[in-house]
Amino acid sequence: MKRLLRSAAVPVDAQPQNRWEWPIDATTYDRFKKLRKLETAQLAYVAGRQRPYGHFPKPTEDALRRLLAPWLDVMDVIAPPKQPRAGALTVILLEMHKRHRTFWGWERSDWLEILCPSTNDFKVRHPHQNSLSRQLLFAGGYLLRLFDDFRNLGAIDRPALASRIFGRERVENAVLEVVSQIRSWGYAATAAKEAQWTLCTLLLANGSPNLGDFSVDLLNSEKNITTSRHRRPSILILSKALAALGHIPADLSESWRDGNGWNAGSAKKGVASEWITWVERWKATTTLQEHSRLRYYVILLKAGRWATSRHPACVDPKNWTREIAAEWVATVCRMQIGDWTQRTDGAVKRAGQLMSAKARAHHLSSVSAFFRDCQEWEWIPRRFDPRRSFAAPSSLRALIGPKPRVIADDVWAKLLWAGINLTEADFGSAPHVNEYYYPLAMIKALALVWLFAGLRIDEIRRLRVGCTCPQPASTVSADGRICLLDVPVNKTSTAFRKPVDALVGEAVANWELVRPLQPPAVDRKTGESVHFLFAYRGSQISSGYVNDALIPLLCSKAGVPTDDARGRITSHRARSTIASQLYNAKEPMTLMELQRWLGHKWVNSTQHYLDVSPAKLAASYKDAAYFARNTRAIEVLIDRDIVLNGAAASAPWKYYDLGHGFCSYDFFDQCPHRMACAKCGFYIAKGSTRAQLLEGKANLQRMRQEIPLSDVEISAVEDGLAALGRLLDQLADVATPAGPTPRELGTSELVQITAAGADRGAQG
Repeated sequence: MKRLLRSAAVPVDAQPQNRWEWPIDATTYDRFKKLRKLETAQLAYVAGRQRPYGHFPKPTEDALRRLLAPWLDVMDVIAPPKQPRAGALTVILLEMHKRHRTFWGWERSDWLEILCPSTNDFKVRHPHQNSLSRQLLFAGGYLLRLFDDFRNLGAIDRPALASRIFGRERVENAVLEVVSQIRSWGYAATAAKEAQWTLCTLLLANGSPNLGDFSVDLLNSEKNITTSRHRRPSILILSKALAALGHIPADLSESWRDGNGWNAGSAKKGVASEWITWVERWKATTTLQEHSRLRYYVILLKAGRWATSRHPACVDPKNWTREIAAEWVATVCRMQIGDWTQRTDGAVKRAGQLMSAKARAHHLSSVSAFFRDCQEWEWIPRRFDPRRSFAAPSSLRALIGPKPRVIADDVWAKLLWAGINLTEADFGSAPHVNEYYYPLAMIKALALVWLFAGLRIDEIRRLRVGCTCPQPASTVSADGRICLLDVPVNKTSTAFRKPVDALVGEAVANWELVRPLQPPAVDRKTGESVHFLFAYRGSQISSGYVNDALIPLLCSKAGVPTDDARGRITSHRARSTIASQLYNAKEPMTLMELQRWLGHKWVNSTQHYLDVSPAKLAASYKDAAYFARNTRAIEVLIDRDIVLNGAAASAPWKYYDLGHGFCSYDFFDQCPHRMACAKCGFYIAKGSTRAQLLEGKANLQRMRQEIPLSDVEISAVEDGLAALGRLLDQLADVATPAGPTPRELGTSELVQITAAGADRGAQG
């Protein structure tokens, strides 16, 4: 087609690399929307030709100069091949003839009808055109600021479309910058391709190929518009790349959570708007941590849902009374899982079961904190004391106590073996592992930290690069190698350092050697910008990765079930298992040491994690000698000759061997004088007993006189003799089985020895 006189247009690729301006100024054209008579006639001539495309006579070109000039300028900017260029111009002329008005007056519906919902529909409507002509038509409408609704054109090639409009080189440079950043974090080519599609979509939506023109609002808008689930994550990935490159101040992590988490409108279903206003005001004011705010928020919505249904007049916290508070306490004490939640579709697991005592107590404390804060901040009057009114009843508190869910030693040993010997071949047999595409070195380091460090899942996720410090070889033995692990600030203590096995330090060091450089992220607890150890593809590991992927992987390799008698094996059970094993070791850690090692603020918190092993309990019971303390190993001797001769009625025939003699009393086990038998009528001394007593007397006297005993030894001898004397004094007037009392029988030789020892002690 012959070139016509028109306004100047600068080709996109000829503009400076660091600056892009809109190449077409639509205000310089004649934008009269109605067709003039001569234009109408010439359009009818073009439509009536057997071949409506090709070269036109000069009168036709002159008559249509006003209509063709903008499109010829557009074609010079995007520089398409000749055939699609001619086809696109032909479609414009035929559609103006059909609609009896210029393209300046076309509505959005006209453009959608001309461009069609898909390429196949376009070819049916315009049989002599192809998909490239469709791209050129949209590019022309876009540059002339007539139509930019590319989202309703079906699966149109957005990278190609962006290249047509902004220039291939500019788009490729922008894509290369972003994709290179994403790939450096460990993303595969698939994720990079999705990010490329999303980037070109945002370029078209923003009307500029300059990444510096992007804004967080633009990304948020795209996130809200996109309905495809598999494309939504690419927006978050792209935002992280743009933030790392410095094109936007922050990524969408925060807004992403708010848009898809507990701020969703479905959570407020069934709650009066007035109660929601109060709760959101409290949430915006409280200084609790983010996770705590989430839990409190959900519980307060449940309380509001209950108040809305049972007491509509109390949806304003100002109207709550002591009586309403007591009714809420009673409701919580009988609350079942699923009661007063926004989920009514049966999707809540374990619905209908009684809620745990700890959860019910937390429901009461959350509402108590809400009313207490509202009163302290002088939002509502003090009509009752929330601390007393919402206090957990003693019957509920009695159900809460230490309940360590320790994993059995044999199962734990198998899990340790699985973590130490983990290989990539094990990934295929475990669910969800391949969904994350984490490297083996990272998974192995994560597994050993979980198996050896005894950390909470939040602490594991927030470990930082360089958190391990090996101990010098000279300070530890060969069989006790350790390293020091820096634990970040947690919910009960500040940052601290704890000893762990050297295997942990080696695994972490191996992961840090191959770990791709990741962008810094904000630690939600401290607000610092840090490099997290377990970060890959620009993100921390998810909070559910250990429970949903890592533990099933280790259980699969170890050949153990993911559940045991105490429930599901979860990340927190490792903390209790390790603490209990350290407490039950041959040389155990003390309670104070375990408190420090676990990072607890109070000792009673540590007690919730400890479980005395049956082996240690059995050994302690054995050492206590309970049975030996309550029984006496006294041999019973029976004189069979006396029994057989019939003399048992008049002569003793049963004897209790006391060591130094025999007791012939039939009811020896009930005799109060079992410790002082020497002068009893039933006592029969052995032949060697008298000689032993005399020798013992002489030895004791000689020891007391000749051997220089220490104070402790003297005290032991005198205390023993004094104790025996007290026992004899107590029994002095108690009748023996023979009848007389010890006082009536006189002082025994043993008592004389005791008295002699005491006298000599006084003289010494």
